[in-house]
Amino acid sequence: MSCKVRLASVCASLAPDELALLDSLAHPTSFAPKETIFSQGDTAQTVYNITDGMVRLYKLLPDGRRQIVGFAMPGDFLGLAMRDAFGFSADAITPVTACSFSRAAYSALIDTKPHLLRRLHDYATHELTLAQEQMMLLGRRTAEERIVCFLLAMRERWSKIGRDSVTIELPMSRQDMADFLGLTIETVSRTLTRLAKTKTILIVPDGVRLMDTQRMANMAAA
Repeated sequence: MSCKVRLASVCASLAPDELALLDSLAHPTSFAPKETIFSQGDTAQTVYNITDGMVRLYKLLPDGRRQIVGFAMPGDFLGLAMRDAFGFSADAITPVTACSFSRAAYSALIDTKPHLLRRLHDYATHELTLAQEQMMLLGRRTAEERIVCFLLAMRERWSKIGRDSVTIELPMSRQDMADFLGLTIETVSRTLTRLAKTKTILIVPDGVRLMDTQRMANMAAA
């Protein structure tokens, strides 16, 4: 099975014969936009490797509010945490394709491939770093700085899977961005408009084009 994001995922640590073994465990899966992949609290019986599309990851708070905790993209694995239940919900923003694996079979493979376990550890460390950066993003920056940091981070994530461009795809809604950044949808829309008026970005269908990356980098470094 050909996988266009293999080098961007944990699979990159496997040799050809090991990839063949992993492929034998994989089940191609697809989800329509807005379709739920799994829900918070569901028994974690499946691991997913996203191969195309974008997934919204979120937690439901006790008072019913939604906090988006991230966006999964091609190359990302979901369900790697060794817990009995999923700690968050996931649903498709765009049409999504994924390789799904029985968690039991995937865990058995890891037991026999220590280098894959190391790769998973590196991935988990990276995810922890992203979570720490997200906490700083929410707590110590202005709305404009949060949005600029978000746009630069999205550009970096797209570039890692070979889609490096000054035009950044943003398939998520403005409400999704607001929930992720701890802002209101009105603040997100107003801030993007202000950035466009200063020619820092250009708003295009399904995304934005970065017009002044140096100014954005300076804002993100502040």
